[in-house]
Formats: sequence, C-alpha cells, structure tokens
Amino acid sequence: MKVAKFGGSSLASAEQVQKVVDIIKEDSERRFIVVSAPGKRNPSDKKVTDLLLAVCAARCANEPIDGFIDEIYGRYEAIAAPFNIAPDHLVAIRSSLQQFVTLPYENNPHFYDTVLASGEDNNAKLIAGILQSNGLPARYMNPQELGMIVTDEPQNARILNTSYENIYAWHDSQDILVIPGFFGYTEAGDICTFSRGGSDISGAIVSAGLQVDLYENFTDVDGIFSAHPGYVHRPESIKEVTYREMRELSYAGFTVLHDEALMPSYHAKIPVVIKNTNNPSHPGTRITNHRDNLEQPVIGVASDEGFCMIYIRKYLMNREVGFTLRVLEIFRDLDLNYEHMPSGIDDISIIMRSNQLTAELEETLLRKIAYEIDPDELRITHDLSMVVVVGEGMRQRVGITADSTAALARKNINLEMINQGSSEVSIMFGIHKEQEKAAVRTLYYTFFD
Repeated sequence: MKVAKFGGSSLASAEQVQKVVDIIKEDSERRFIVVSAPGKRNPSDKKVTDLLLAVCAARCANEPIDGFIDEIYGRYEAIAAPFNIAPDHLVAIRSSLQQFVTLPYENNPHFYDTVLASGEDNNAKLIAGILQSNGLPARYMNPQELGMIVTDEPQNARILNTSYENIYAWHDSQDILVIPGFFGYTEAGDICTFSRGGSDISGAIVSAGLQVDLYENFTDVDGIFSAHPGYVHRPESIKEVTYREMRELSYAGFTVLHDEALMPSYHAKIPVVIKNTNNPSHPGTRITNHRDNLEQPVIGVASDEGFCMIYIRKYLMNREVGFTLRVLEIFRDLDLNYEHMPSGIDDISIIMRSNQLTAELEETLLRKIAYEIDPDELRITHDLSMVVVVGEGMRQRVGITADSTAALARKNINLEMINQGSSEVSIMFGIHKEQEKAAVRTLYYTFFD
C-alpha cells in the first residue's frame, strides 16, 4: 500500500494531470493521493498559490477580488475541460472561491491560511472528479474528516500525535482517497497551514498515520542529484540515501524536499521514493533509515549561501567556566539562532544566517559581546557560503577531509571554517560566496570523477 504525493508542476495543466491519472491507474497499491495546488504551466506563468496571495493582499486593502477569483477558477476549469467530469465538482470549487468576497480578514488570524489552503483543497476536489471520470473509485477526503488535527499556529502548524490514530482508521478504505496537502484543522475547527514544504509534510503525515509500505513523492525531476545541476554538468543521480544524509543535503541547499518534511515518515520508518511524473519508469531516489551499500563514501555535495561568522578570541578562554554559555545567552536575549559553533582552546566561531541581522541589531550584538565577554579579538565576516560533503560511508574511508582540503587548496579556495561532527556523516566548509560554485565543482569531481 502506497501514498503518492503529486506536486504543483505535476498538476499544472490537463496534460500533466493525465500523466498523474495514468500513474495512479498503473498501480492499484496507490490508494492514497496527496495533491498540491496547480503550479506553473511555463516559466512566465503564475502558480495558483501566487494568485491566492494576491487575493489576500487585495482583501486586506479593501480592493475587489472578482478578477482574481475568475482567473483562479479558470485554471481549474481548463484542467477539467478534457475529462468530462461531473459539473458539481466545478460548482463546488466556484462556490469555495466566492466565499472569499465576504471572508473577514480583520482580527482573523486564520485568514491567510483559509485562503491559501483552498489551492490544495479545490485541487483535491478536482482530481477526485477526474479520477472518477476515468472509472476509478476515487473520493475527495477533507483533512478534517481524515482526522488531521494540528496545533493552532497559523502558517506554522504542527501535527498532533492523536491525528495518527485518526488517520489509521482509513487504512482499509476501498476507495482511492484524494487528500489536499498543506493544511490541517485545529481542535476548534480552524484551518492552519504547515510551513515550507507543506504538501510534502502532509504526504509524510498520511504515510505515517496509515502505516503504508512506501511514500512516493512525485516531482518534475528524476530523483535527487549528487550536486546542483547548475554547478556541475550532468551530475550523477543518487539511487539510495538515508534520512540522515538527506537531512544534511536538504539543510545545505538541496531543494527537492524541505528538510523538515520527512520527519513523520522518518519516525515511522517508512521509505520515501522521489520520482518524476514526466518519467515515471525511472527508479528515482529512495530515502531509507538505513542503507547497506556504503562503497561510495560521498553521496552528495551541497551548498547554501547567506551566512555570516562571528569570531571571538580570548586568551585562556578554556579556563573560564561558562564562557560559551554567556555568549549563547547574548544570542538568546536578542532572539538570534546560530547554526554552527566550531571552537578551539582560545577561540570560537559562531555561524548564523545573515537574514536575522539588521545593521542596528548587528551593532547591538557585537557591542554586547564586547562588553560582557571582553574578548581579545572580535570580528564578523559576511557573505559566506556553506559547502557540505555528505556520506555515511565517510566513517569507513580514511582521508576524506584531507582529500577535500587538498583539492580546495589546489584551486586557491580559502577556507574560513571547517566543521565535522563526531557522526562523520558530513564535512562542512565555510567559504566566501564568490567561490561557492568553484568549491562545489572541485569537491564533486574529487569524489565522483
């Protein structure tokens, strides 16, 4: 038994939806379908979600939204046109969109969630109707009926553990259930959306709740590549990767899946396969809790920009009890997160996301560190990128760090920071962002050439 989730690009047009229908028909084990809102049909197109954001902006500005409603409805109507679905499906979609004209937005913390969730919700209604018109026993399943109950945190909802038992009650359903992704319902009955990667999170939650054998996540690529295709020409496709490796790759810039989206399936030990709607026969990339094939020590090289580093040096720092705690308390008091903190006996480097800092907040942070810590040296370095070499097999292969640093040195790529955890699943290099692409290419060809 499988859960199959289809992303926005897989559902953007009637042509794409026909591919989805064929994929569902091809395997009777695909009984639970999670859908995103229709995505872009071409690079200059708008996603349905973008149009719904425009609805929110117009309503909050007391401007008319009829034009947006017509445009959004037109997207669903165009997808439905070739399938000869029952008219009541489109009537339900039109009625749902029309309610936004009178939906209160002032003092309504769930306004955005309600509007944005309609993209997925209406698409689930539509896809259920299309599957029915193709002779499949499909039905639309609202997340509230499914039992997906979430915390009351608008645009950042988290699933409640009681939901999994609710969802399992549908385990033996003989119908194909078409479930909208991206949102659930609070215990009070309000809609709350998940954060980034919302529909992927829904797919993982449904998989964990139903305790299925496999969670298939259909996108527009043949799985996960071992490096960014924009940096490396035709990188290798990863056949199998562990959840831990995927977490490292996602954190460091791989965008096929948001790193938090896999948590429910990870805890339930359900394998995930990333597949291509446009090339469904390709095996894709399988994500598992454990893999036996560790012959290739490195499975991927990832990178992400937008970091800065605060360097603190103080003689005999290691003799001061609570030194690091006092530094981190300053970060806590300013509501700042840090990402990494490699250290020596007399210095520490604190890596953080630059988008947390304004010029004023940066000045406050440095002033507080200077006053409360009294370091011998204090400086901040901007425009850093993190380049990460990932692979469970690195634990069994001597010299990965040496090979990496030697290769970077030959290309005159300066390292601001090196960090490797005791798990030895990844090695992280901090470099200036203008050298990011060169570093990724250098490391990739060191281990994959």
